[in-house]
Amino acid sequence: MIPIQELINRIRWDKEFAHGRFEISYYDRIKNDIITIPLNAVQFTEGDRYFAFQFFDDDGEAHAIPFHRVREVRKDGKSIWRRTPENHPA
Repeated sequence: MIPIQELINRIRWDKEFAHGRFEISYYDRIKNDIITIPLNAVQFTEGDRYFAFQFFDDDGEAHAIPFHRVREVRKDGKSIWRRTPENHPA
């Protein structure tokens, strides 16, 4: 499995691969649930591109999500990357 950072970079920079609707699912520690957001709602802060991404929820609150909490990426509704219990940090 490729690292999530490599997949995100491919989506961001490979125009041919990037055609489609991408969603990213991550583990929210506060809600103790998996949250899914559209990838086009995600912002990348220069310097943090290898550790975290940000997005703003419907209330305008900013959230910084470390890449190790990403659990799945879907393209047009199909899973293209998934972190299994065997390959993610506790």
